[in-house]
Amino acid sequence: MSTPDRLLYLLKTRGPQTAQALAEALGLSAMGARKQLDALADQDLVSFEDKREGIGRPARHWSLTAAGHGRFPDRHGDLTLQLLDGIRSLFGAEGMDRLIAEREAGARRHYGERLTGLDSLGDKVQALAELRNAEGYMAEAVRDGEDWLLLENHCPICAAATACQGFCRSELELFRDCAGEGVHVERIEHQLSGARRCAYRFSEKTR
Repeated sequence: MSTPDRLLYLLKTRGPQTAQALAEALGLSAMGARKQLDALADQDLVSFEDKREGIGRPARHWSLTAAGHGRFPDRHGDLTLQLLDGIRSLFGAEGMDRLIAEREAGARRHYGERLTGLDSLGDKVQALAELRNAEGYMAEAVRDGEDWLLLENHCPICAAATACQGFCRSELELFRDCAGEGVHVERIEHQLSGARRCAYRFSEKTR
């Protein structure tokens, strides 16, 4: 992966970053990172915002533009939107609900096979992250105290989810089923609501 692509990847997975933080993550000099970022800005792939953090000069935080996010493409795109419009026109809301339910059922079977035999919450969330990674979600499992977070830094079905938010509701229900009755699952960040990613918190109910 080229240095510009690695910079874009870090901004995608970590959110806004300073040139210094990016340089340290990639083993570059701060000047080298700034030159790369300036070149990416010229291509309209990144932008920056100066934020004051205590005393001294404001710190420059770099983030992806819409074009930068577009470098991590939606797998479904225009064709999926056309298909969804066709299903809605031919079969109405009920047909769309049946489509989403069938997709959810297939994922539940697939995920269930992977999670079989896993008892701890951490093992389950890490397995879910691996499954979602394979589907293009750039997912990671992160421990947060006694809870676990499933972070999805990219949404490969964003176009479909934007057209029909039933896909998002379905995925939340899927995670709840996979986690089991003793686990509370909530979505704490939602890309379609303006967040840079989707994030889910898994908490054991017995605490």
